[in-house]
Amino acid sequence: MRSGPGRFIPKLKLRWIKKLSPLLLVLLVVTCLFVSLSRIPPGGRNRPANITILLWYWPFRTPYSLAGDPCWEMYGIPGCHLADNRSLYSTADIVVFHHHDLKAKRQKLPLHLPRSGAQRWLWLSLEAPTNNGNLDPYAGIFNLTMSYRPDADITVPYGKLMRSEAEPGVFTVPRNKTHLACWVVSNFKKRHKRTAVYQRLKNTIPVQVYGNAVKRPLDKNALLPTISRCYFYLAFENTESPHYVTEKLWRNSFQAGAVPVVMGPPRTHYEMVAPHHSFIHVDDFESPEALGRFLTDLAKDEKRYQSYFAWHRNSTVKLFSDWRERLCNICPVYNTLPYKIYHNLTAWARG
Repeated sequence: MRSGPGRFIPKLKLRWIKKLSPLLLVLLVVTCLFVSLSRIPPGGRNRPANITILLWYWPFRTPYSLAGDPCWEMYGIPGCHLADNRSLYSTADIVVFHHHDLKAKRQKLPLHLPRSGAQRWLWLSLEAPTNNGNLDPYAGIFNLTMSYRPDADITVPYGKLMRSEAEPGVFTVPRNKTHLACWVVSNFKKRHKRTAVYQRLKNTIPVQVYGNAVKRPLDKNALLPTISRCYFYLAFENTESPHYVTEKLWRNSFQAGAVPVVMGPPRTHYEMVAPHHSFIHVDDFESPEALGRFLTDLAKDEKRYQSYFAWHRNSTVKLFSDWRERLCNICPVYNTLPYKIYHNLTAWARG
């Protein structure tokens, strides 16, 4: 049998472990409680039975009907009450302010009204940072952001690809192609990079141009049928901002049945939302002239051209254009939303 002090070491260790176990348990409980409380608003502990989202004013002064329960009836989202009645301000969980109308000075923030500890104000903008103007006056006011950006508290893209519910099949490319390339543009400015690219590209290939900029507007019923007659659509964004991919890709190109020639964020940002071989990026070419030659050759090769539509076999385009749907999508993520204050909204928007 082993003798001496060493024989008491196991018993000594066991005694200390028994003493430390309750302390470790308490420490673990306190840590978990702290983490949980950090996500609880000052005024309450649980998600409300019905979350009230108050839109302080309709974006671009275009109201939608809120009759009935639109979140449930239209989008299958329960317990989400959309409102535009300002008398509900004191009971609203989130109050939404669309930035464009603030920038245009058509609306003002109700800074004179008291805010409960649980209520949060949400800054909504689908514009690129360069188009948001001066955000310094809004420092320390907003608690949440809603934007197309993936790092926003609530991300609302202009569109996305969804798996098609139908059986995989072969997508039929529109056969009525009569123009090599087309472009619908209303905001035409010489300082835009896309303008310089277009000016050089049109000297290499014919480009059909529509829109208010050239006094050839297309109404919503004529837009897609007109673009469908083009092999390629110039999905040129008005600014090159990270993740800024608008309806120019989703609606004007994908839904119309034209291959998008994109210019905006880097190719890697497009590939985060669209298949690699579903679009052509301007940056892949050394010059607009080289791009034009590529498009000309591609349009002549039917098999190669149709390969850009392969994604249609099992995917479909989902557009987000109804403000009600965008707002209803706040409720499913309500419990995960942080409680914070944007002390420097400018820095976030430009990040």
